[in-house]
This record gives sequence, C-alpha cells and structure tokens, in this order.
Amino acid sequence: MQLGYTILYVEDVRHSVEFYQQAFGLAAKFVHEEGDFGELDTGSTSLAFSSRELMRRLGKHPQVARADAPCFEIAFTTPDVAAAVERAVNAGAVLVQAPQAMPWGQTVAYVSDRDGFLVELCTPMTGSP
Repeated sequence: MQLGYTILYVEDVRHSVEFYQQAFGLAAKFVHEEGDFGELDTGSTSLAFSSRELMRRLGKHPQVARADAPCFEIAFTTPDVAAAVERAVNAGAVLVQAPQAMPWGQTVAYVSDRDGFLVELCTPMTGSP
C-alpha cells in the first residue's frame, strides 16, 4: 500500500493552491473547474485540498485548523530552512517558530498557512545525530 495524498479541508481551494505555490514552490497538479478540489505535486504523493463546503454537502463536519492547537502538521524538507521560512512568510504564512537546531541533527521551523494548518520546514533527516 502507498500513501496517495493528504487532503486539507480549506475555505477556498484555489486560494490555498496559489498560496502553497507561492510559499513553498509547489506545482499545481489539478484544480477542479468548480474549485472544490485541487492537488499539488509534492513528489511521490500529492497534497490535496477540498473545500469545507464540499465536505458539508457530503455529510461531513470539517473543523477549522488551528496552529496553536494542531492535530495535524505538514512537513516539507529543504536544505535551507531559513530561506524557506522567509519565502513562506513573504507569501503570507505566519511564523510560529523560528529555525532551531534540534539535538537529533535537524534544523526545524514552523509556520502557519492561511487556513491555520501548521507547516514544519526542516532539513532532511541524516540518520545520525
């Protein structure tokens, strides 16, 4: 089995796709003409977005994300965390935690996207501390 995609429930799919393109340099893979669903190319899996309105029409009760009380986070790896944070903040992300060197060898920072999802920006794991 493989992870195909992760779906974030957002207010405005097109707005979220554009934000992730600007903030993290991801390419749009697909945006439905009605704007209720979209996907970004992140490599072997996709990061997808569905409108909360569509989910309500399907009988679901999606909650609004909160970076100060997260139940989920997205993590992007990059060799230059400080530059990634600057790009994200310039695109409208909110800085949650500035880059910090972790005891296990990674540099890690956190931002919040426009919908309140927590996004980790970190260096790749090296396998040794």
